[in-house]
Amino acid sequence: MSNTDPEASAQRLRTIVAAATSLELRTPGHRADLVNRHTLDSSGRIRLDLPVNSRLATDITRQREVTAVVEITDVAPTPVRERVRGRGTFSGWLTPVTPGATGDHEDLTVEFDLAAVELSVDGATTAVDPADFAAAEPDPLAAEEAELLCHLDRHHPRTVESLCRLVAPRHRHGVRRVVPLRLDRHGLVLRLERMSGHRDVRLGFTPALRHPGELRERMATLVERGAACSRRSRTW
Repeated sequence: MSNTDPEASAQRLRTIVAAATSLELRTPGHRADLVNRHTLDSSGRIRLDLPVNSRLATDITRQREVTAVVEITDVAPTPVRERVRGRGTFSGWLTPVTPGATGDHEDLTVEFDLAAVELSVDGATTAVDPADFAAAEPDPLAAEEAELLCHLDRHHPRTVESLCRLVAPRHRHGVRRVVPLRLDRHGLVLRLERMSGHRDVRLGFTPALRHPGELRERMATLVERGAACSRRSRTW
């Protein structure tokens, strides 16, 4: 296990769950890929909606508790190499929510009681206390990150090129392509791709974002700094 900051790991996991549209669910005798069938409430509880007539829903209804593993993969929305940015693995038990709580007769809503939580990033795995996961807040840009990154990549290549000027020259050597990889409260991460291999570089926000409404100002500051670097390089 790595010695990553527990609070940061818990927030990263909450962000992955909040932003994800799909997950893999494994139980004894069952495996399913669920799309748009999970929610995360304000208390950090994961709930899943299962087709009421499915074998798994029938087993949970009969047994009242089924062991399960949920895996959620954080995939970069932009076209970069090695698109997996991280992975959350959650182990515990599925239990049915009190009948009638959702008002949806086509699905059985089950709650995931967590026993163990892990975050895997860059080949390192960190154990996260389930209570820390439940208490963490997702990143304020979680719901918008994918759309914002894709917009920046597709419609503002010159801006990305300008932002790359903020990266130390030694890291830009041999770079063939620059792609925005991550956007969160702490800043923008660029992936610098070379013929072989890549480097991820963060351009930080100062101070960190408190809410999405501050993003425009923080990005404008980064863009202006990048433009200033470009102007200086032309005068040398």
